[in-house]
Amino acid sequence: MTGRRPSVPAGRQHRRDQEPGTGEHRSGPLHGVLVADFSRILAGPYATMLLADLGADVIKVEGPGGDDTRTWMPPVREGTSTYYLGVNRNKRSVALDLTDAGDLALARRLAERADVMVQNFRPGALRRFGLDYDTVAAANTRIVYASISGFGAAAGAGLPGYDLMIQAASGLMSLTGEPGGPPYKAGVAVFDVMAGLHAAVGVLAALHDRQRCGVGQHVEVNLLSSALSGLVNHSSAHVAAGTVPFRMGNAHPSIFPYEPLPTADGDLVVIAGNDGQFRTLCQVLGAPELADDPRFRRNQDRTANRELLRPLLVARLRGRTSDEWFRDLRAAGVPCTPINTVDGGVTLARELGLEPVVTVDGVPGVRNPIDLSATPPRYDLPPPGLDEHGDEIRAWLAG
Repeated sequence: MTGRRPSVPAGRQHRRDQEPGTGEHRSGPLHGVLVADFSRILAGPYATMLLADLGADVIKVEGPGGDDTRTWMPPVREGTSTYYLGVNRNKRSVALDLTDAGDLALARRLAERADVMVQNFRPGALRRFGLDYDTVAAANTRIVYASISGFGAAAGAGLPGYDLMIQAASGLMSLTGEPGGPPYKAGVAVFDVMAGLHAAVGVLAALHDRQRCGVGQHVEVNLLSSALSGLVNHSSAHVAAGTVPFRMGNAHPSIFPYEPLPTADGDLVVIAGNDGQFRTLCQVLGAPELADDPRFRRNQDRTANRELLRPLLVARLRGRTSDEWFRDLRAAGVPCTPINTVDGGVTLARELGLEPVVTVDGVPGVRNPIDLSATPPRYDLPPPGLDEHGDEIRAWLAG
């Protein structure tokens, strides 16, 4: 970073990285990295929040109307969209109108001073403002410039990149739902999140390479490529074997059991990922003979004969409740879980000691999932109000 950064406003810090017993703080692993965040909605903001949690100084540049997700409600918390709150922690906001000459000059100055710039405008859209990669890199050779798009910068450059479009276009929706039924989207914007993760990984790789050569580079991520990578075994089935996967409801194409099965009072997800787990499952169910049945002895046998095996397992499981089976199967080491609502997932994480929630200035959020033994994530700033830090950032950029 060139030039001094604006300081954290007084009273807005919430440190969790104190060295035990020393009274001193260790900086996050990305301390000293300045990120100019020109992204909005989900993929980009999620990527930059991960970087911010790890110590980067993230300045969120918003248009006069603010990030679109500020208006995506309900649900709300004290008048603010919880969607926005979920991906904008540890950032500072400045509102800049790129069509205004003065604001555009400040935006360019920020890009010239930044270590990283993240943007998810349509490919080519920032060229007219002089904020495209080539122009920014000419003025700042050390910049790591991350572009996130829906369908890449070639023939798909003009297509908007909403997650639902990607779920449909990639094939995910063809895999989701009951056999013979309509396709369904996943319950969360999985490919926005995945692209954000890929963008963050690309930025970190480029920063590491910059240490070696002293020059930044262009990191490009698109949601469709992230989706095809994220379909893993399903996309591999097609490109490696010519197979076109199909909807199987909650079943797995290559493992059985690996799905919810009914008990006396509801469904329980039961998994036997290998032959040893299946043998243990049969023992807990009181049916050890199933593990020695040649139709079910190996995973490929169980998968081929799943319609014969399923009713035999269900007949045993229906004799007790989900909680009872969960207790005994979990104690025996068999992978299983009840099907929770989101509140149940948070409660389970708490029970397991995972501390899923952090609160910054009274605003609760989900903890960063990365644990680092020496430089853990920090939680300094709540998601900013629109232009909350505008005066100090403008003064710094004008100096």
